Amino acid sequence: MSLKGTMPFLKNHEGVWEGYYRYYDHNGQKIDEHRSRLLCRIVNDSDYHQTNLYRWKDGKSENRDFPAEIKNNRLYFKGPIDGWAANVDLDEFQRTLMLYWERKDEEDLYLYEMIQVSNKGKNRARTWQWFKNGVLVKRTLIDEIKVSHEWTEYDGIDPEYDDILKGV
Repeated sequence: MSLKGTMPFLKNHEGVWEGYYRYYDHNGQKIDEHRSRLLCRIVNDSDYHQTNLYRWKDGKSENRDFPAEIKNNRLYFKGPIDGWAANVDLDEFQRTLMLYWERKDEEDLYLYEMIQVSNKGKNRARTWQWFKNGVLVKRTLIDEIKVSHEWTEYDGIDPEYDDILKGV
């Protein structure tokens, strides 16, 4: 099955994205922020795999892997998160993805995420809405720039905080 043929909107997301994650509590107060590098891979035109590298100014770091499989014109994630990603068909410009996911490490927590890609595919904005026990508890705003279409050049590189967004 051809992933790019079945889900052509993913071509705008494949590559390396760098940016900022900013977390806000339910009252709109910033509670955290960090830099990120995301490797969004389409492998052999049949598999999707995303690696998120998070770096904080104080030296803290986190790496997370999100493999996905394609089914019914959606990406399905299984692992640290269970959920799906799909194109928003109402967006005739093919700029919007919607995601739903649950974090396995926290009971009764689910998130909805909306992603928009700019016309030329160079910038991306993402919004997460976190619900715990059915109540909005947090929002995350993510601003990203595509730094490369070629994720292979970045695969296996472990950046420091200052290495992310260095050339931007």
